[in-house]
Amino acid sequence: MKRLLTSPLLRPVSILLGLTLSLACWDLARQLPGAIWWQSLFAPNLDDVSQAVVHFSWLPRLAVTLLAGAALGLAGTLMQQVLRNPLASPTTLGVASGAQLALMMVTLFAPSWLLLGREWIAMAGGSLAMALVFALAWRRQLNPVVIVFAGLVINLYLAAISMGLLLFFQEELKGLLVWGSGSLVQNSWSGVSYLLPRLLAAAVLAAVLVRPLAVLELDDASARSLGVSLQHLRLAGLGLAVFVTACVVSVVGLIGFIGLAAPAMVRLLGIRQLGQRLLWAPILGALLLAATDLLLQSLSRFWPVLIPTGAMTALLGAPLLLWLIPRLGIKSGTPKANAVLLVARHLAPARLVGLLLVGLLLAMVASLLFGQGMTGWSWPSWLRWQAQLEWRLPRTLAAGAAGVLLALAGTLLQRVSNNPMASPELLGVSGGTFMGVITTALLLPALPLPLMLAGGLLGAFGCLLLLVVVNRKHGFQPERILLSGIAITALFEPLQAIALANGDMRVQQLLSWMSGSTYYVTLPVAYGLVGLALLMLAACLLVSRWLDLLPMGAAMATALGIRLNRAQLAILLLVAVLTASATLVVGPLSFVGLLAPHMAKLMGLVRARWHQLGAAASGALLMVSADWAGQQVLFPQEVPVGLVSTLLGGAYFMWCLRRL
Repeated sequence: MKRLLTSPLLRPVSILLGLTLSLACWDLARQLPGAIWWQSLFAPNLDDVSQAVVHFSWLPRLAVTLLAGAALGLAGTLMQQVLRNPLASPTTLGVASGAQLALMMVTLFAPSWLLLGREWIAMAGGSLAMALVFALAWRRQLNPVVIVFAGLVINLYLAAISMGLLLFFQEELKGLLVWGSGSLVQNSWSGVSYLLPRLLAAAVLAAVLVRPLAVLELDDASARSLGVSLQHLRLAGLGLAVFVTACVVSVVGLIGFIGLAAPAMVRLLGIRQLGQRLLWAPILGALLLAATDLLLQSLSRFWPVLIPTGAMTALLGAPLLLWLIPRLGIKSGTPKANAVLLVARHLAPARLVGLLLVGLLLAMVASLLFGQGMTGWSWPSWLRWQAQLEWRLPRTLAAGAAGVLLALAGTLLQRVSNNPMASPELLGVSGGTFMGVITTALLLPALPLPLMLAGGLLGAFGCLLLLVVVNRKHGFQPERILLSGIAITALFEPLQAIALANGDMRVQQLLSWMSGSTYYVTLPVAYGLVGLALLMLAACLLVSRWLDLLPMGAAMATALGIRLNRAQLAILLLVAVLTASATLVVGPLSFVGLLAPHMAKLMGLVRARWHQLGAAASGALLMVSADWAGQQVLFPQEVPVGLVSTLLGGAYFMWCLRRL
């Protein structure tokens, strides 16, 4: 009891509790006189509509909100402990994406199954996604890095399929857009009766696992020396976290940021012991979600815009996380996460890069010459090829150049942070570019390309400026930058969800661009993008020495003459320009930035110079092939290159993970 009273979290939790109670009383007072509050909550007069609404809608919503927030806080703490990663969250294992995709597919192709209950379908989809992640990581004894890899890939893969379904079935799936952003609306106590016993059981199991899970704070060798089965312990911890997450998703939809924010805030405010974190994170998560939902209900009376609670939670929680990041004690060093990707160095890297370039050239020729027409597959005649070249050449060049830019951005991020799961999306630059374009689309009746580029560029560099402001006092440590990037990305995702959920036609028209389409690229833009890609490749090669030395750790790099702050800031600027340039032209693609560096490294291109060249060639080859496949597979309909590259690249990456 004394420890609870002296906890550094007591003050912020008390403030949140007071805010939640104040908002609840204010909202309740707008609906009923204070004299009948008690009666309405626990013994309502059903002849009074206001009392019935409070009892069967308002109060169950508040209860579900508290339960869902607590469950996500618990799940996030378990995942961060098991994966030894402060960036882990309930969405890391693809559970939320699996649940959303399962509901989409059943809604489209087997709507009668919905009679069984939406929660069971969501549970099945989330469980299958979890099982796939575990299957990919099983050979590595559920190694935390491999699990994060697998979860990230599954998330991207399932999200790509969901985006494809949304692109082709916009009207049929419009109703799921609100649920997909997190909706806490309740019409009975069924959600409470579903969540409460499951959360209590999960809390008991978590209490039982506290001491065994505390061993995971040691390295693997030390933990095994204590007789602990790491594989089974990780399976138990992750299985419990995924079960809790699936229960929440099946009732209220996708509310992912609480699972990241609540455990991170608990740790940032000085709580280190696992038992204490498992106590405070659910409390903080419950109050954070409840305060957000009550505030949203109050604002909805004055602002007639549909705002899902999950989206607003991220919108309010991300700035708080950004405020706390500078206060996080992160030690620079050499993480062990990259050890999982150690490979033998290729003895002839120049020859290998040359082969990749030959493959890229052949892919470009095939993309320009071979394809489907009104008469089926054929090689076009000279006149027909000249006619097709006008619209095929810009797309091919833009796809290849975007692949180079994103691959270089991913390579720089992974090497400077020594973090194999780093990718351009983690900086938030893609999200900032996207929101700049969305804002331009909403403010202007027409959307000419120059204005779209200007809006996107302002959004991208706004994110970069925010990154610099948040991290300047701590020497631009890569770990802090990645955490800041995730928080910044979380700022833009809810705005995207709000725009889509309200059905604005101008935003709906950008769905194709959001999926990574090269359809609207013109030849001058394509030439400019190719020139920029070559220029940025040369700039990246100039920092190859930094990229070879920075993974050795801050002390070693400084001893070898590198000005650490200046080098990290310069590389950050390069990544921002690379990501923004590609995103402005072909949409917010990100998977290539994760995949291409791994492809190059798995081929044995270890040194920074060859790693960058190999990743650039691999990224261009992947994007050109994906753009051609997207045009031909469902001809005459078209699948955006971003979706195709994610599907093809994700399958390849899962195969590589399985072999590691």
